[in-house]
Amino acid sequence: MDQYYLNLLVIGGSFVLYIAIALWARAGSTSEFYTAGRGVHPVMNGMATAADWMSAASFISMAGIIAFSGYTASAYLMGWTGGYVLLALCLAPYLRKFGSFTVPEFIGDRYYSRSARLVAVLCLIIASITYVIGQMTGVGVAFSRFLQVSNSTGLFIGAAVVFFYAVLGGMKGITYTQVAQYIVLVFAYTVPAIFISLQLTGNPIPGLGLFSTYEGSGEPLLATLNQVLADLGFASYTDQNTDPSAIINMTLFTLTLMIGTAGLPHVIIRFFTVPKVSDARLSAGWALVFIAIVYLTAPAVGAMARLNIMDTIWPGGTQNAEAIEIDELPVWFDNWETTGLLGIEDKNGDGRLQYYNDAGEPPAGLGVSPLEGNELVLFDRDILVLANPEIAQLPGWVIALVAAGGMAAALSTAAGLLLAISSAVSHDLVKRSINPNISEKAELWWARGAMAAAIAVATWLGLNPPGFAAQTVALAFGIAAATIFPALMMGIFSRSINNVGAVSGMLVGLIFTVVYIFLHKGWFFIPGTESFPDTIQGSLFGIESTAIGCIGAALNFAVAFLVSGATADTPDEVKAMVERVRVPHDGVGTPAE
Repeated sequence: MDQYYLNLLVIGGSFVLYIAIALWARAGSTSEFYTAGRGVHPVMNGMATAADWMSAASFISMAGIIAFSGYTASAYLMGWTGGYVLLALCLAPYLRKFGSFTVPEFIGDRYYSRSARLVAVLCLIIASITYVIGQMTGVGVAFSRFLQVSNSTGLFIGAAVVFFYAVLGGMKGITYTQVAQYIVLVFAYTVPAIFISLQLTGNPIPGLGLFSTYEGSGEPLLATLNQVLADLGFASYTDQNTDPSAIINMTLFTLTLMIGTAGLPHVIIRFFTVPKVSDARLSAGWALVFIAIVYLTAPAVGAMARLNIMDTIWPGGTQNAEAIEIDELPVWFDNWETTGLLGIEDKNGDGRLQYYNDAGEPPAGLGVSPLEGNELVLFDRDILVLANPEIAQLPGWVIALVAAGGMAAALSTAAGLLLAISSAVSHDLVKRSINPNISEKAELWWARGAMAAAIAVATWLGLNPPGFAAQTVALAFGIAAATIFPALMMGIFSRSINNVGAVSGMLVGLIFTVVYIFLHKGWFFIPGTESFPDTIQGSLFGIESTAIGCIGAALNFAVAFLVSGATADTPDEVKAMVERVRVPHDGVGTPAE
């Protein structure tokens, strides 16, 4: 069967499955829309949480970042995995016991403040919208390549599918759809990795193949990759950058990812869907198992893909100094060039694809002429996982499976983020702040309407991404780290933080983090100009914008404690509520019951 029709069959089949599940699991009440009626089995919730967690960033981007950055990119693995463990141990069981529907609801009730709830809603919407743009963009990229439609058409198709199962099913429909999406994406990620590991090392387990012997050289795979990169003048794959500022930034970036991911509301609300507090802990454990399957495979995917790319460009090895002729490049080069995500340019007119260090200077002994720059002028890292089966010349059905998996990853996280946004609008703004007497039926209509509006906004932003969102997701993780995470941690583990302290801390964390990121990146705009002059762009002690979220969190904690100590004490009933929430079992009389 032609690859296009095979892609269409597999991707279309997965969409039919998602829509069928949505019809079966349609939400009939606000409880089902917000928390799936709190009746999800822990194992199924673990799968759904894993799908929600492993966004397009995990499925599509992470291996590409690892492939081209090597050791430095391990911060993503440590940060995202550590963040999940932090969430599972320090937040999920206690928030489930509290019994709220949304994260802003917990913050508003714990800090007995409408202002605290509204600030939490603001932080949630900014972080979630920024994050969802990347998911919708990932959908467009996958569609444009595998179904040969324009980016915008692919985005509209993806939005229509999400609209159908998210608006109809709410959390109930999203949960069971995410279970199916997890199964699709985990097979899509691991099956190609198993094939490639067998090809390169003879070991069917990619994580072990990473440390096995590379059959092309008889040397360890990582040692071979390091040697190839050294021959071409690139930085070592496995060595750490020992520059003190690089070490500091990597440490702070890892910490920002940890507390940022632990504070992302679309994952937190997954733990509101299980019947008991003990089930929240159990589903957290299962989710870690399901996440580990992909996260333990990602480093192998990145390293093996990088080696395959080098072998494609230098088929006889770097020692013979004969790069591949451009006319002999494999078909996958042409396939991805048409998407605009990969590009080559024969700058010296020799008919070969010269690719070595970033300066374009040939390493000593390579025997090729200097260039004005590399002839592989564009290789978008996001295409690596999607192109991996083609690079390794795997069967067509594997290529189709990976396409379906990439879309499953993007759609599952997009649905979770959109639900978090719509719940904040319908429950925390409309129900808890504007019209407390609204009927359940009317609230459900507001929830569905807010979801539809959120999908429309996300689609428009995916078509017209603002510069800052297109360039980095630091804003999403930074805001979650600097605002939501500290508010939740202090709300659970400190009786002394009052409403004024919590609001002050969140606002300071929000303003500091957003201003720093925009200032560092030069994204401030004023009428009549493109941006502020470059001279005002800078950093605090050399800290990168991607790593600043944990500093914002530290400021949040400090301000909250200082302001709380200088203002009125927390009411006794709130202190008692905090004590009840911290009891490590399903206690009688708690909100969870």
